[in-house]
Amino acid sequence: MADYGLFDMPEFDMPEIDLNFDTEFIDAHGNRYINPHTRGSLHIHDRCVKYNNAEQLAKDIEMSTGSRSHALLSGNFIAGDFIEALFVEKNIHTKCLSVSTLSLSDNNVDSFRNLIDGGYIDSLDFIVSDYFHGHEKHKFGLVPYMLQQLDVDNKFQLAVAQSHTKICIFETDGGKKFVIHGSANLRSSACVEQIVIEENPVLYDFYKAYHDAIIKEYAIINKSLLRNRLWQAIQDQGNGRKKTSTASPAVKSATEKTPTKSQLSNQVKHHFKPA
Repeated sequence: MADYGLFDMPEFDMPEIDLNFDTEFIDAHGNRYINPHTRGSLHIHDRCVKYNNAEQLAKDIEMSTGSRSHALLSGNFIAGDFIEALFVEKNIHTKCLSVSTLSLSDNNVDSFRNLIDGGYIDSLDFIVSDYFHGHEKHKFGLVPYMLQQLDVDNKFQLAVAQSHTKICIFETDGGKKFVIHGSANLRSSACVEQIVIEENPVLYDFYKAYHDAIIKEYAIINKSLLRNRLWQAIQDQGNGRKKTSTASPAVKSATEKTPTKSQLSNQVKHHFKPA
């Protein structure tokens, strides 16, 4: 196996096994216990991966029905780059990308803006930790930068909660439901991290309910305000009043962002332009 290659684990077809309790056992306990839910033959396809480059992982990863990949990531791996590269490389489109993370970087923000501008995602739900918000809410912090770059055309929602989860979920146009989860935040760290990328409808629905509940309770973008402005504009037009512009100032594309000093010194590009 190469240092950062991909290898296949054996594929197993689970034999048919009778999982039901004996009737006498069920009756003896007054139906307190129930028989396990069965799905028939379970096809398991696992891949184990070691990578230090987000773009290469996006090229090699398999995204079929029921696929599952376990990845060990080196300290210079940027998980946010991987999400962008995955969508671009596999030409994925989703109605909603839902993400939770402890923290992220400005390059990660640029990546998500690229996905919005490129038409890969119709909307983006984002959950960050209150720790991150507390340190990045100042005028030149990353929270205002996220709102400036991602709150475009009412496609973005941001929630702040006491959350330490690192989860990314999306459903493709073909109906496949993917979950990316593990220890890695979106930005790089000096530590080895692990993530799992799997097509798993049950797990997707479980995490979607969790994310949706947090978004509903802890969202910080008042989208009802935009609806009220729209309704007021409709009323004004009907009454013959001159419509007042409520448009936000033009937002530069993330690809036009002026590089930071560290970016210039390293000459490293941390996000991908949509094809």
